[in-house]
Amino acid sequence: MPHQLLAHGLSKAYPTPTGTLPVLIDVGISLASGEGALAVLGPSGSGKSTLLHILGSLDIPTSGSFSLDGVSPLEMKPRELAHHRAQRIGFVFQDHHLLPQLTAIENVLLARLALGRVHAEDRQRAEDLLKAVGLADRQTHVPGELSGGQRQRVAIARALMNKPALLICDEPTGDLDAEAATAIGELLHATAREQDALLIIATHSETLAATCARRMRLVGGRLAAGGAA
Repeated sequence: MPHQLLAHGLSKAYPTPTGTLPVLIDVGISLASGEGALAVLGPSGSGKSTLLHILGSLDIPTSGSFSLDGVSPLEMKPRELAHHRAQRIGFVFQDHHLLPQLTAIENVLLARLALGRVHAEDRQRAEDLLKAVGLADRQTHVPGELSGGQRQRVAIARALMNKPALLICDEPTGDLDAEAATAIGELLHATAREQDALLIIATHSETLAATCARRMRLVGGRLAAGGAA
């Protein structure tokens, strides 16, 4: 089914000893599946991660509103919000956040465990996802036995485990070489299309941004059309 993300007037500010520090100011986004991916550009410290954390229901804005498929996470109770986040949102972070003591397939299955018991069909899906990201022969390897690109592929498989409506990627190629970065970018776009998921990629890489149908840029806390990447 098609999905839609709408955000209006999102702002985020933090108190400091010298006054309030605005990070996001009146941010608006409209994104529907089928429109292609959205790249959010900006240097480190521009507020990209803060914006993604809000859209992913990991943080709350100081003001403004947003909804995913007409449902506002800001109106949910904690238990309902946790379920929404686990079921409807997939995260891919620059630092992977894989548990070092777990194998690749166990890390992927963690996403399912957040929603309840893991069944045989869940393990089959995890195996299929690892195969899809080129790691069929690395299922029993722990993160320390994988390269940076392979760990990122495990993180992508984990993010897709619950068939999310929204796939959020925060600097997914920041620590990768050019070849691995290209492969990861292609994989993100392909899997989002196959799952009909919304895809938002925050990056400082103009090369990765150029692969997205839409580009916006955070400047002074405000999000504006980025033009050609």
